[in-house]
Amino acid sequence: MNAESNEREEVVDPAAAVPAAGGAGEDERELGSRAPQFIKASKPLHLSWQVGVFVIGLAVVVTGVIMLPLPGPGWLVIFGGMAIWATEFVWAQLVLRWTKRKVTEAAQKALDPRVRRRNMILTTAGLVIIAVLVGIYVREFGLEMPWNIEE
Repeated sequence: MNAESNEREEVVDPAAAVPAAGGAGEDERELGSRAPQFIKASKPLHLSWQVGVFVIGLAVVVTGVIMLPLPGPGWLVIFGGMAIWATEFVWAQLVLRWTKRKVTEAAQKALDPRVRRRNMILTTAGLVIIAVLVGIYVREFGLEMPWNIEE
């Protein structure tokens, strides 16, 4: 019916069955729809299921995008919406796998002692620069707020 679902045939693409290089294949599930069998059995019901999953996932993703500039866990909600989509659509499953791989790589890189040392040095330098600028401001204007300073 569509490219995302695996409803027509039980033959799995050999490239999809092979885990990605460097990834742990044990926790990666097979790609395709995770709808119950009785829903997959009826094409109209399965299409309705896919539309419902898409609409719910879209609502969650849009809510997350709205939360990006506003208070709230925007990225967490966006990834939650992607997880909802991943229950039915292969493209969302692939995006989540790629994201998980990249987050794992970033976490491993952040734990590298050289990277941690560099980050500590940059943070310390930034704090020193901010402290110097605050000191210059206080010496020049005292503890006056910028909007109360008269020229």
